[in-house]
Amino acid sequence: MTKRTDPRLERLGEAWTTLPNPYDIPVEICAGPDVPIEPAALDELLTVLDTQRTLDSLAGDGVRPRIERVVCTPDFHKGAGIPIGTVLQTSGALVPQAVGNDINCGMRVEATSLTVEQVRPRLDELERRLRHVFFEGGRHIGLTPAHREGLLRAGLPGLLAEGPLGHAVRDADRLHAGAFPAGSAEEFRDWVTSGGGTSYDSIIGGVGGGNHFAELQYVAAVHDGPTAYAWGLAPGRIVTMVHSGSLSLGHQAGATGRDLARKAWPAGLPLPDNGILPIPLSEKTEKLRHRYLTSFANAANFAIGNRYFLSLMMRTGLTAAVGELDVRLVYDAPHNLLWPGGSGSPWVKGDGPDDVVLHRKGATPAGLSADGWGEPVIVPGSMGAPSYLLRGLGNERALTSACHGAGRSVPRGAASRGSDAELDEFLREFRVVTLLNHRDPAVAARRDIIAAWRRDLKQEAPWAYKEVRPVVESLRIAAVAEPVVELRPLLTVKG
Repeated sequence: MTKRTDPRLERLGEAWTTLPNPYDIPVEICAGPDVPIEPAALDELLTVLDTQRTLDSLAGDGVRPRIERVVCTPDFHKGAGIPIGTVLQTSGALVPQAVGNDINCGMRVEATSLTVEQVRPRLDELERRLRHVFFEGGRHIGLTPAHREGLLRAGLPGLLAEGPLGHAVRDADRLHAGAFPAGSAEEFRDWVTSGGGTSYDSIIGGVGGGNHFAELQYVAAVHDGPTAYAWGLAPGRIVTMVHSGSLSLGHQAGATGRDLARKAWPAGLPLPDNGILPIPLSEKTEKLRHRYLTSFANAANFAIGNRYFLSLMMRTGLTAAVGELDVRLVYDAPHNLLWPGGSGSPWVKGDGPDDVVLHRKGATPAGLSADGWGEPVIVPGSMGAPSYLLRGLGNERALTSACHGAGRSVPRGAASRGSDAELDEFLREFRVVTLLNHRDPAVAARRDIIAAWRRDLKQEAPWAYKEVRPVVESLRIAAVAEPVVELRPLLTVKG
């Protein structure tokens, strides 16, 4: 991690840093003095800015594309081509890689009627129930082809319009976006028709890999009483937090975007050295863009449904282990999406010019809200660490964006070689529910399997991530978002 004396950085205040660049693009990093900045992420960001040279070469047909602004959130760290925690505002072009492959990956938080005193004595039983629900055939998500197509074309309303599933969508106004209308679902016809009639697949209700999770938490501290009360949160209240996205469908849509960008590439023009392929908003690319945005919408709709079912699975485990409960959706927020016209929701024109596109990769909206409390901002810590709910302040300097987590401090490869003693200490203090039950004597006897399981856990262990509190403090000092509650975990389900 870089020190604040890095010559590429100029301190502007307590929480803002500017990054000089040869293209004179306004680039700002929101990170307080206690938040480390990864040198490799800065190197990668400077390479991303070379995309302006690419855009200059694509000018024509009345289109002069440009990178207008870049904002990096406090969890800013190296990604695959474009850093995670990057907000990119362009004009005259969209950039599929500035969203990433896991389209509409995001967070969903639900408040329950249970208290930590009710749940803590039942954690052994709850762990067993959740392992069954998530990994041992307990999902029971039976969908028809009509359900699947309805979900991909119209989100949760489309899913439930095709017939009852034994549950209903409540608190629809607590989703940042409930649906992304799509004219077809042809890109994913294989998934739609899989199994023929009502069938149970292994995709929907999947947590995913990496830093994705489903976690049981409780309200440990309240920082903003009126907002917490309005969101249904009180000290000791049990909440569920889900972090997942569009899984294989998002990867397919992302690949479609890259393939179509190559098809739209002018003949004879060399491909850019940084591998980032923008798509100009010109008449020539209109049909290609329509196909990409349709598959993009399908994947985004799937992600909303996937988080919805993951939350239902958490409720199922809680009900079986503890008893009946009521739930209230606090918020469902995306962090891998694009917004045309500067709007707060894709496919709905905002107040900005028609050719302006806002891309977020690993960054979440932090706008104002109609109810006056501010848009909920969900910032999870690393596995076993506290998480925070904040209220967005609509800061235009930050492009109304906040971080979607603490952010990695150690690459996965290096983290997997971490201390075995540290991992043992962590596992003594915290519950991690995975497909593999390391307490099973038959499993524990397989050293090769246990070694691979431990290697995977080390990649997501607390020491691989930044400290979450300075990250949250950066958002507060920068007037991006104000803390509402601190949440502490009881157990985490990992894919």
